[in-house]
Amino acid sequence: MTKTTYRVLICVLAAIALATVPASARYTELYNFNWHAEGANPMFPALMAQGQDGNLYGTLQSTLSGTGSVFGWSVPTSTIAKIYGFSGPDGHTPQSGLTLGLDGSFYGTTVTGGLNGKGSVFKITSGGVFAQLYSFTDGTDSAYPWAPPVQGPDGSIYGVTFNGTNPGRAYKVTSAGVFTVIATLPSKTQAPLIFGNDGNLYGTTQYGGTYNRGTVFKMTTKGVLTIIHSFTAELPTGPVMQAADGKLYGTTPFGGTNGQGIIYSMSLSGGSFTVLHNFLLSEATNSVSGLVQGSDKFLYGVAQAGGGAGQGSLFKVNTTGTVFSVLNSFQTAIGDTPMSTPVLHTNGIIYGTTNHGGPTNVAYGTLYSYNAGLKPFASLVIIWSGKVGTGVGIIGQGFNSAKGVKFGTGPATYKVLSDTYMIAAPTAGATTGPVTVLEPTGNLVTPQTFKVLPTVSSISPAAGPVGTSVTITGMSLTQTTAVTFGGVKATFTVNSDTSVVAVVPAGAVTGKPHITTKGGGASSPTIFTVQ
Repeated sequence: MTKTTYRVLICVLAAIALATVPASARYTELYNFNWHAEGANPMFPALMAQGQDGNLYGTLQSTLSGTGSVFGWSVPTSTIAKIYGFSGPDGHTPQSGLTLGLDGSFYGTTVTGGLNGKGSVFKITSGGVFAQLYSFTDGTDSAYPWAPPVQGPDGSIYGVTFNGTNPGRAYKVTSAGVFTVIATLPSKTQAPLIFGNDGNLYGTTQYGGTYNRGTVFKMTTKGVLTIIHSFTAELPTGPVMQAADGKLYGTTPFGGTNGQGIIYSMSLSGGSFTVLHNFLLSEATNSVSGLVQGSDKFLYGVAQAGGGAGQGSLFKVNTTGTVFSVLNSFQTAIGDTPMSTPVLHTNGIIYGTTNHGGPTNVAYGTLYSYNAGLKPFASLVIIWSGKVGTGVGIIGQGFNSAKGVKFGTGPATYKVLSDTYMIAAPTAGATTGPVTVLEPTGNLVTPQTFKVLPTVSSISPAAGPVGTSVTITGMSLTQTTAVTFGGVKATFTVNSDTSVVAVVPAGAVTGKPHITTKGGGASSPTIFTVQ
């Protein structure tokens, strides 16, 4: 079936279903891509990333003068710029989109091209300075990556491959440029990995699992992989995301009671798997993208077909699945067939792309925005935990007028590098919680929780019988939740952020006392001897 025939069929079916969903006035077609200039036809994942400068950056799979491109979209001026054009040996057909790195550069992949014609991994700056990090060989390294890699707190990037002789591999590229395959996936995948707040990576595969109909998996940075859910019919294509409640959420293009796909949720362990919504053809179908969460706690996403015009829709759903709404039905005149996961800019506006449509260049697709009235916010860049003094990148807006930064309820130092980027560090008294940038026009709060890791510097006394009061000295101890001696829980009193007094419990054995806080755990550098 051709793409044109498919669109016509969907339109007919939608009409039969009497789907009448009006286009939202808050939807704006910002730009109609031009294949003769910057490029066209973003498919999926096609992630757009917000840079340190507050602008959006992404990839386009094809151009007249090359084999794909990297573009930048100026949010303040609503103008586009082609910042890099691929030529083949450096990469061909970049479907991935981009992810932001610690140093402000972006990471992406090309499906084909590279030195061996089997795909590549690259790094690029907002100014177009390009570096090829790896070219796949279609050997044990696999080939044809669709998804962009993500950078971890350790500085390495982690990604997945799609097809080839050995399809579905997870790889790591260190900051020194060393490439390693770290895991074999349940099957091929086009979905980007994400880092969960537990430090593990999460992703989906289209096949594999108990029923060979797709999986959600968890993977450590060392490559230990666990399937946490096996789908029965859904063939997931898009990624999962972790919401503020800590759960994973995603969509599928197929399956469900209506055969049009589902929206689902689960815990990080895979438990409590719930179908939040079964798509109707009149609402949405064949969603291959992920979801984003707004300040209203609703999840926002797109489907490439279905909806009022049969050409895709933008929707929202709450995290219990009790409220679902179609916000916009795409149509050719304003852009249709949205495949990429929307991005929520820190200004509170949702941005995305369509594969087709537009008012002028109908065949090339569009870049759009949707204003749902969401609150502006700030966002942490990759680093979500650390000890006092750990520098953390923060993107947002209005930083030139910032009056302070808080980690949880405690203080921080900060350095404003631009109106849209700063580096902040928790100081003594900082607590685990969201990071808040204090601004005259309204504080900006991160959706991520920063975990302040405790430290223990000493204990006193170093020995004693059961019932001895032991002073534990360290840093970031205010939120202490447990103290153990040899694994046995002790009663304790928090005196200050630097001091906790614990009583040696019955059954305690000689060893290093361990303290647990909301941010993590730390052991004494010395042993306590139970006499």
